[in-house]
Amino acid sequence: MAYGMSGKVFHAPFVHLNDGFNFVAVTERSKKQAAQDYPGVISYDTIDELIADENIDLIIINTPNYTHYDYAKKCLLAGKHILVEKPFTATVAQAKELFALAKEVDKKALVYQNRRFDSGFKITKEIIDSGKLGKLTEIYFRFDRYRNEIGPKGFKEDPSFEASGLPYDLGPHLLDQAIALFGKPERFYKVLANNREGSKVDDYFFIHLAYPNQLNVYLTATLLAANIPPAFVVNGSLGSFSKNHGDAQEGQLLKGMTPSDKGYGIEVPADAAILTLVTSDGEREITTLTSPQGNYGELFELVYQAIANNQPYPITEEDVITQLEILKS
Repeated sequence: MAYGMSGKVFHAPFVHLNDGFNFVAVTERSKKQAAQDYPGVISYDTIDELIADENIDLIIINTPNYTHYDYAKKCLLAGKHILVEKPFTATVAQAKELFALAKEVDKKALVYQNRRFDSGFKITKEIIDSGKLGKLTEIYFRFDRYRNEIGPKGFKEDPSFEASGLPYDLGPHLLDQAIALFGKPERFYKVLANNREGSKVDDYFFIHLAYPNQLNVYLTATLLAANIPPAFVVNGSLGSFSKNHGDAQEGQLLKGMTPSDKGYGIEVPADAAILTLVTSDGEREITTLTSPQGNYGELFELVYQAIANNQPYPITEEDVITQLEILKS
């Protein structure tokens, strides 16, 4: 893995804590910090050096989006399993090629979709699966930020790079959550916009997914939400559900908390979900709900089980292809 923010925050702590993995090496172009955080870990200057290490079986590809396809192909051809950050690739054709190559060389090509393991998504899934809301009618998932300035990462802000812009940055999270719950939509409609001054890429998207039984799912993300709306809203014939915040993990990890620390992944009371059910006499019964613990470590355990014991990995090739078909359309 590359040991920038993504590697340091979202990957290394979980690889280190999982007994099924031996954390061997990273790539670092300038700062050599990994060995300070994890003594004994090798720091390579390039991914080619990392791939050449015969002691490595699994490589996490968390480099810029436009590199995913090339690096993933190199790793598979070198006989390595891969775990690839979102978006898996820029195009459907690239994804299909990599999945076929993985089968050919008998290696796993797995996709990192950590937001399935957010506390907010977990409680939302629990409520949907419970049937308490009756016939589902409309669902809103949002991932909003306020970042009016143009970011320093060129691969996100320059359209000459494959898979740039907000749809490829946050779109994979929202699409994967919807697909995990409801599968492939019957049809979809997408709106893109470019709102920040000087922006060359889309920094807003709205995607409408239409499912059987007149269920409509709406996915939205923007970089210009000064007042962040609820992350999850579900309406049904018997009531409604809302959750104001997706998860605590990212903020905790950025502040230096580790997944083994007490309180990790536990949301604050102010972030409790709200369930509103209509009673038989037409009254409203309102309940606050505490979400399950968020834990990205669950994803890494699934990765280990897929590689070591050939267990099914829940983020399927079909899920990823569906996601990319919508993103690339």
